[in-house]
Amino acid sequence: MTETRGMTETLAARTAPDHSPAPGRDRYLDLLRALALLRVVLYHLFGWAWLTVLFPSMGVMFALAGSLMARSLERRPAPGVLRGRLRRLLPPLWAFAAVLLPLLLLAGWNPMHGPDSGGITALAGLLTYLVPLGAPPYPEHLGSASGPLGTTWAADAAGPLWYLRAYLWFVLASPLLLRAWRRAPWPTLLAPLALAAVLGTGLVTLPGEAGDAVTDFAVYGACWILGFAHHQGALRRVPRSLAVSGATFLMAAGLAWAAGHRGDSGWDLNDIPLAQALWSFGAVVVLLHCAPSWRRLPDRLRRFDGLITLANNRAVTVYLWHNLLITATVPLLDQVYRLPLLRGEEAAAVLDAGSGLWMCVLVWPLLGVAILAFGWVEDLAARRRPRPWPAGKR
Repeated sequence: MTETRGMTETLAARTAPDHSPAPGRDRYLDLLRALALLRVVLYHLFGWAWLTVLFPSMGVMFALAGSLMARSLERRPAPGVLRGRLRRLLPPLWAFAAVLLPLLLLAGWNPMHGPDSGGITALAGLLTYLVPLGAPPYPEHLGSASGPLGTTWAADAAGPLWYLRAYLWFVLASPLLLRAWRRAPWPTLLAPLALAAVLGTGLVTLPGEAGDAVTDFAVYGACWILGFAHHQGALRRVPRSLAVSGATFLMAAGLAWAAGHRGDSGWDLNDIPLAQALWSFGAVVVLLHCAPSWRRLPDRLRRFDGLITLANNRAVTVYLWHNLLITATVPLLDQVYRLPLLRGEEAAAVLDAGSGLWMCVLVWPLLGVAILAFGWVEDLAARRRPRPWPAGKR
């Protein structure tokens, strides 16, 4: 399981209006969400395995989404909450699919012809671009190695859509999970970690899409339920010394397991489910238990207020589009090589050495264009007046 298979309504589970922070909004949680998005983009840009240890973005996002889901279920009946979450999640996905699917088909992908697809199976797979009950399908290789995008651009663009499938199933299960949490908090909280241990140690192996879905629940389910505990104040009632020491023990256990089970990606926790589950759970416990309650950002962070607000108001858009746009930086950089001043071998060597940096420079304005072009869909999905750049007060 990779993060490129791995945002969304932590991403899509936002309830604040589309302008500067509303009264009562916790800016510390907004900061965590913005940092999670930033870390995901940097991970997909550079592929640095240590970023998965530095900040467990997916665990943080699932925890924040679980907290917001618990709040919504306390205020409204479950059917209305589920409809609202689906309404916020699906239109941005449809806008993305309306661009990606034609690109895949024009590039030569035939979803009816594949090793595991055809007929009804292929049609059902395409329907997940409308309602992601499963991870939407895509070709692992498309195009040619000599082409402007290489052969893995389709997997890079569509891979992160696994998060939508995981998020959707967490949302659908939340009424039952919240009821179970209220009746038996500790068993409900620890059950996903126990399942992660069973799957991560190889005692049980579940293949295919169903296996991926169950693994995602095992890895991140405890973080989602921690969101329940955070919202209801149960996490804060645990003595800090106990919470931090227990979290530290689990994080150390996760790193110890990762040390003995490193693959080709080294310390990339996305490829080591049990390590990811333990490390993410422990980190989220610390981040939420020690969380301040900020109605405004501290002075030293105030300069980033607009960017944090924008990231929260356009989190779904940023997550959906960022990897496709990272891929798009490659042909743009190829055009730079054709400039007369950069045709020498020394200039080309400089560009080659800093290609990741130049991709990082290019992707942010491209994300800005995507926000302007498609971000308004999030407003319509949330039944708000569309705004092109919701980074603060008008």
